[in-house]
Amino acid sequence: MQVEVQQWSSGFAAFCGRFAPRFSRVESRRRMVAYIRGLLGELERKNGWTLAEAAGDATPDGMQRLLNFYAWDCDGLRDDVREIVAQTIGDETAGVLIVDETGFLKKGSTSAGVARQYSGTAGRIENSQVGVFLAYASPTGRALIDRELYLPKSWTEDRQRCRDAGIDDSIEFSTKPELAQSMIERALDAGLPFGWVTADEAYGQAGQLRLWLESRGVAHVLAVPKSQMVVTMRLQRRRAHSVIAELDEAVWQPMSCGDGAHGLRIYDWAAAPIRPLRERGRGHWLLARRSITDPEQIAYYICYGPADTTLDELVRVAGSRWAIEECFQTAKNETGLDHYQVRGYTAWYRHITLSMAAAAFLTILRRDAEKGAA
Repeated sequence: MQVEVQQWSSGFAAFCGRFAPRFSRVESRRRMVAYIRGLLGELERKNGWTLAEAAGDATPDGMQRLLNFYAWDCDGLRDDVREIVAQTIGDETAGVLIVDETGFLKKGSTSAGVARQYSGTAGRIENSQVGVFLAYASPTGRALIDRELYLPKSWTEDRQRCRDAGIDDSIEFSTKPELAQSMIERALDAGLPFGWVTADEAYGQAGQLRLWLESRGVAHVLAVPKSQMVVTMRLQRRRAHSVIAELDEAVWQPMSCGDGAHGLRIYDWAAAPIRPLRERGRGHWLLARRSITDPEQIAYYICYGPADTTLDELVRVAGSRWAIEECFQTAKNETGLDHYQVRGYTAWYRHITLSMAAAAFLTILRRDAEKGAA
């Protein structure tokens, strides 16, 4: 056990050392190390007070300075996390980028971006902040690699309120799909190895996002509502559900889209080609997932990728979207993603990024353990 602890400590020191160039002062760098160590600890709640106590501090002042006042490159550290994840679990063919959002329930009206809005965390409209995230998943692991705080128009149209929360005048309103596009673009520009992008209906129904992905040659499987209009092979505009309803029953195949909490997630799947006017070597499909126990429950996906893409591959990518839910669960339960008590815009990004870094370290540990057991 002592050897394992020494190896963990050595690996943790090297891990945090990757971030050292993002900090110009020794004190802020040490605070970062203590903060991430605390996030990885067994504290029930991981906020400024408890993290300070774990570091041996009498007050949370040092931790608050790290989040609010010290000068350090938070976006640069985010880029380091992305690079570490790519080096640990990267797969140029099977890697999938996953977009989703999660809510952070809040009281009051001064926390950056807080509003009465739908929170997937609560499953209803609540006073909350909403973060849009990008995760990376491959057959060897998954991790969060990017983040953006969604600012409702009630915020961006009130510049004084923004200034009070530390939001610069240059930051304007962006839709959630636009935030997603920005994060995917950063991943592309960084040369991140991946083969596909997937997301739920909130992003799949955004035509501009789908067209942008096509313009960059990015293969994708994006959920869309049943009412989504598609262009059939006869150049007719039809709703997704009507196209799928005309498929022969023999086309449907029972297939697993990965492991779930109760074992394999098995559904009936079918795909129909759409959009006959296409690039050479590329294909477009309307994918459908039907519940075996309740055939009336059907989910729809617009897909774009290499012309020889198989149904198995489309199903694998569609099923990989659940990996980001596991990332949220891990980060919230194990690295304090939602434990923060900060209100400012900059502080939100800093805490979230350090929590993502801590979760990335857990991904490394799990990957190393799997290699050791192989």
